[in-house]
Amino acid sequence: MPETTLLLGGRIHSPADAAATAMAVTDGVISWLGADEVGRALHPDAEVIDLEGAFVAPAFVDAHVHATSTGLLLRGLDLTGCASLTEFLHALRDHVAEYPGALVWGHGWDETWWPERRPPTREEIDTASGGAPVYLSRIDVHSALVSNALVNLAPLARSAEGWSDEGPLTRVAHHHVRRAARDALGSGQRKEAQLAFLQQAAARGVACVHECAGPDISGADDLVELLALSEQGGVPEVVGYWGELGAVERARDLGARGLAGDLFVDGAVGSRTAALREAYTDDPSTAGVLYLDADAVAEHLVTCTRAGLQAGFHVIGDAGVAEVCAGFRKAAEIVGVPALASMRHRLEHLEMIDEGQAAELGSFGVVASVQPGFDASWGGTGDMYARRLGLPRGTQLNPFSQLAANGVLLALGSDAPVTPVDPWRSVQAAVNHRTDGFGISPRAAFTAHTRGGWRAAGVDDGVTGTLVPGAPATYAVWDTGELVVAGTDSRVQRWSTDPRSGVPPLPDLSPQAPMPRCLRTVLRGKTIFKHNPEDDELV
Repeated sequence: MPETTLLLGGRIHSPADAAATAMAVTDGVISWLGADEVGRALHPDAEVIDLEGAFVAPAFVDAHVHATSTGLLLRGLDLTGCASLTEFLHALRDHVAEYPGALVWGHGWDETWWPERRPPTREEIDTASGGAPVYLSRIDVHSALVSNALVNLAPLARSAEGWSDEGPLTRVAHHHVRRAARDALGSGQRKEAQLAFLQQAAARGVACVHECAGPDISGADDLVELLALSEQGGVPEVVGYWGELGAVERARDLGARGLAGDLFVDGAVGSRTAALREAYTDDPSTAGVLYLDADAVAEHLVTCTRAGLQAGFHVIGDAGVAEVCAGFRKAAEIVGVPALASMRHRLEHLEMIDEGQAAELGSFGVVASVQPGFDASWGGTGDMYARRLGLPRGTQLNPFSQLAANGVLLALGSDAPVTPVDPWRSVQAAVNHRTDGFGISPRAAFTAHTRGGWRAAGVDDGVTGTLVPGAPATYAVWDTGELVVAGTDSRVQRWSTDPRSGVPPLPDLSPQAPMPRCLRTVLRGKTIFKHNPEDDELV
């Protein structure tokens, strides 16, 4: 006999019935929505869950994560709260004292917030760490501070591009030391970190994550172990991407969805490695670095399209975006626009893009995997983007409304550990963009963080990521206040704000509104997180 669960007394976010208070799930599939009394009559033998007024909505998909690195942050040295160079060095010293003799893996420092406006030297790192091997990635993970003990484990770093005798390592040198630090981790330590991350994601209403792996990021063993952990159940689904040029058979052997994710065209603004058309305002000696040109982009797109694999690239700077657009044009000349567009190739971040490029990429069926938390952290007229790039260039990043208006499919994510897995904050940031007119409506942002994430991974059956009969029962239950049907400003509003329109309402996403609290996360009818009132630190 089919097993049915009946949820009653809630507020169900469904385009099929905006007034629904009840939902039935049979064998992992939504079988009915409607009013409580009707649900009881139709399903008298169902297991009943009393929602007590809670809000039920499609579970979130985080379209860009690094699971092991984020899990290590949960278990390692978290530097995201350090407000000064002095505080940073104290945190490092205390961590080494607590874990003597162990590799120090840390993340999250950002010198642009510090009064000293500089990172520590290698000598200061060595002194604070007492000679331990130390790997401390910057907030954008495109540079790292290391100790001499770690450099000794990666001797090729000394002669590689991006080497510095005293400061952070970038580019190829960074890849060498990161690989050495990663290799020093045991399989058990990796699994512990992965499980910690996936459990945290589930506790925040996330039922699926896109892992952006690659040879310079996390390694093949890491991806295989993460996918196996996900397949055991009880945690969010993991969609794996492998960022390596032309490695079709390797992607298939690994079980990757595509050769995409963090396949680097360039770096990041914070580390001054994003490739720019004009030099950085705060360091005119550099315009960043371009790892791949248009020919390499085109060749990868053609290879993946012919193999039936999703391709993709990490690209941030305007010079990098220009190369990607040129690469798409070259690839279209070889395989044709329809074949190219049918694969929904991905671009991660896509921060410095103009109207013409957005229109061009929209015509190629591109998915933009974007991170609203970047704008919330570094956008506006006085924060990191503006300091690195100057005004007005620094306020023109992440134009979500422009991308959406030109037919680019948006999928929202965190790039954890760069910004936290916090999907409601991400939706809020996409709505309340720090550059006027760049935000999108609450409905569009929520869709991009739910259904958009599934579509970005090739799941486009018309129902996954929504709560309608016939859809997989993948949802989250939230404790939240009043629900509202509201748009952003008139330039991006595209739907009725009248409650009688039947548009399902959402929590208040105004800048100061408190965010919902997750009570339960369900993946295809199986609970992967249930809130314990005695353990509030999980949420």
